[in-house]
Amino acid sequence: MILDTFEHRASYYNLAPRMQQAFEALAALDLHALSDGRHEIDGSHIYMTVSHTPLREPQQAPLEAHNRYIDIQILVEGTEEGFGWSPRGALKAPVGVFDTAQDIQFFEDTPVTYYTLRPGEFTIFMPQDAHAPMIGQGMIHKIIVKVER
Repeated sequence: MILDTFEHRASYYNLAPRMQQAFEALAALDLHALSDGRHEIDGSHIYMTVSHTPLREPQQAPLEAHNRYIDIQILVEGTEEGFGWSPRGALKAPVGVFDTAQDIQFFEDTPVTYYTLRPGEFTIFMPQDAHAPMIGQGMIHKIIVKVER
């Protein structure tokens, strides 16, 4: 898990082959003007989902993990968004099997830590990270970029 400000994005270009392309595409866009829904940057290799969504209580936010994609999550508007995090290898309570088509698995485990994301910041989740997003109160405008490994 990585938490940083957007101005330091170049520090993470080498995490995966498509990270630089993903961050440069984001930097070229007016993030506030994007409509809700899916927007492709490089077909299914890099795409983003834009949403205006309500936050929820921690017990309503299950941990999730992905195999195929790295997540870059950016808070565009809203006061803050909370995340739960755990190392995926430490999780003991999967909910069903991994859904390959949706690239997701959920877990009933309680996160080992919580942190806050504010506008102008981003967080990155690698496949070894399990995360519980959208924790807090109120509405947010966020972007989730999926970067194929």
